[in-house]
Amino acid sequence: MCILTFVKPGIAPDTDLLLRGALSNPHGHGYAIHTPNEILVGHGLDSARVIAEFATLRDRHPDGPALFHSRYATHGLHSVDNCHPFRVGGDERTVLAHNGILPAQVHPAKGDPRSDTRIAAEDFLPRQPFGSLDSWAGRERLERWLGTDKLVLLTVDPAYQHPAYIFNEHHGHWVEGSWYSNDSYRWGLWGFSEKTVGRCEACGEFDPDRLGPHCPYCGHCEDCWREFPKCVCPDLEGLERYADLDEYYELYGAA
Repeated sequence: MCILTFVKPGIAPDTDLLLRGALSNPHGHGYAIHTPNEILVGHGLDSARVIAEFATLRDRHPDGPALFHSRYATHGLHSVDNCHPFRVGGDERTVLAHNGILPAQVHPAKGDPRSDTRIAAEDFLPRQPFGSLDSWAGRERLERWLGTDKLVLLTVDPAYQHPAYIFNEHHGHWVEGSWYSNDSYRWGLWGFSEKTVGRCEACGEFDPDRLGPHCPYCGHCEDCWREFPKCVCPDLEGLERYADLDEYYELYGAA
């Protein structure tokens, strides 16, 4: 699942919401802050320490965009090395963080301790497989590849036209100058009982009447962590909730 937060220039992060998101996504945390000359990056497994460090540095550097990420691991070890954000191709001028599960082509091979996002940042995306991300075509290709996933990129590389990019922004939402990739930061308000009964682990939507493992909002399957119709373990009984398969496919946006 994970939660990815983007903070606009001039906006202070809501550390209370970051902490709630970290409690729901406890497998490592990281931040990046855009300054005029560099991207400041920090990582750690202690959420309170990383959030405090982020807030302190953000107070010193409030004028650029920033991001914060809390991880819920699906691939790769639970380690600081797999905490977002990651440098793109090892270039310290550009970092990215991601929310979701990337396509199988960047999943780690047996024995590879890296996460899918780390592999994408280190090996796949530096080859510019979608073309320039400053072009409409390149952005569309990347967002199509992401599916319902979200990705934020910060850069001081002059080769980019902008200092920050949010891909699939429409799959998240804005709250007072900060963008959140899902609403798992609200679970600390609702309590964890709703988290395990009817709450989607991917998008955070709550549906107490849901049948089967598929989220009726985003199509995420809690059993195999793939969105419908890529799921490999469909719960056919869950389909009875819908009038027919056409309605089910239409709901999930499947072709």
